[in-house]
Amino acid sequence: MLDIRWICDNPKIFDELLSERGVSVASSVLVDQDAKRRTIQTKLQKLQERRNLASKEIGKAKGQGLDTKLLIREVGDLKEKIQELEEEEKNVSEALLELLLSFPNNVDKDTPKGKGEDDNLEIRKVGMPTQFDFPVRDHVEIGELLCEMDFKKASGLSGSRFVILSGALARLERALGSFMLDVHTREFDFMEIIPPVLVKSDALFGTGQLPKFEEDLFKTEEDLWLIPTAEVPLTNMHAGQILSEEELPARFTALTSCFRSEAGAAGKDTRGMLRQHQFNKVELVSICHPEKSEEEHERIMEAAEEILNRLNLPYRVMRLCAGDIGFSAKKTYDLEVWLPGQNKYREISSVSNCGDFQARRMRTRFRPKEKKQTEFVHTLNGSGLAVGRCLIAVMENYQNENGSIRIPDVLKPYMDGLNVITVD
Repeated sequence: MLDIRWICDNPKIFDELLSERGVSVASSVLVDQDAKRRTIQTKLQKLQERRNLASKEIGKAKGQGLDTKLLIREVGDLKEKIQELEEEEKNVSEALLELLLSFPNNVDKDTPKGKGEDDNLEIRKVGMPTQFDFPVRDHVEIGELLCEMDFKKASGLSGSRFVILSGALARLERALGSFMLDVHTREFDFMEIIPPVLVKSDALFGTGQLPKFEEDLFKTEEDLWLIPTAEVPLTNMHAGQILSEEELPARFTALTSCFRSEAGAAGKDTRGMLRQHQFNKVELVSICHPEKSEEEHERIMEAAEEILNRLNLPYRVMRLCAGDIGFSAKKTYDLEVWLPGQNKYREISSVSNCGDFQARRMRTRFRPKEKKQTEFVHTLNGSGLAVGRCLIAVMENYQNENGSIRIPDVLKPYMDGLNVITVD
């Protein structure tokens, strides 16, 4: 959520930043609503001060044996007016909050301009696209040859956009997730968490999925929601708290199943495992000091890239433009891995700095050393990595002509030394 005081002080900058995202709105709507709220609050304060003074005068008058009828009547009238203004202030404040919640985060000043993914900026490529001297298969063809990837049976159980992995492929996905967690916890100081995958509305509100993206989520009849990403429970672990400066940064990682309705992706990536309703992902979250968030952003990037580097998978780093950046983020890098079966790079991780946008929604602050006032923390998150998409990348980049898959060296200890997943 944005800071209304900053908007009132910088209306022109606010409008310019939102226009870069393609949001057409005038700051005057927010400024006027805030002014209305402040006017009511000023009136309330004056009435409350007069009521308190009149109450004291009643007590004093009674002590002197004086008539208090007029004062008592005045206090009664003041009480009614105060109740009316309190209700009005509540309605105006709720309307202002609803407006603020509808606006995305301000993009970072050096975010590339653009309307969509075609305008994203390539920062660098790492590794060369894998070359083959035989016709390349995609992961669906390879999975069917191995008889260990079944979309038809999954569809019978759950509908479209689900998959059943079995045998060595199931083990390979498990190996990938375990490898990622080991790297992030042992080498990058992230604490491993096993969080709930069902959360209350407040948690999704805190990270920005609600209310705007409700249609992309799965909800139970008990008013709990399946998480679209472990970012939600991990970032909310300090919701409503005031942390000490010594507690920062708080770094968490988790491997969870994630659930998305993909309501806005009808007809997109319907083949294979690229866009599923249920998928596994290792998430990285950092809650840090505002002065350290840029440094922390690069650190999360390093952790995510380390996985791709050790798997020896070709990838590129993209800086997202203003028109393609996520709702809660002010700055985002995407990691895109090379998929030979599609002959293109595809996103495998988004690493975002959200500044204090989520912290304001979650009411998460810290107390700086030698300062009385608290400040909002900064929150960051990134995939480290999407396990299913990483499985696709390994299958396609490590395929052999007969459809078998070579096991990357770093995964062999997790596969009991298995070198190749063979075709029976």
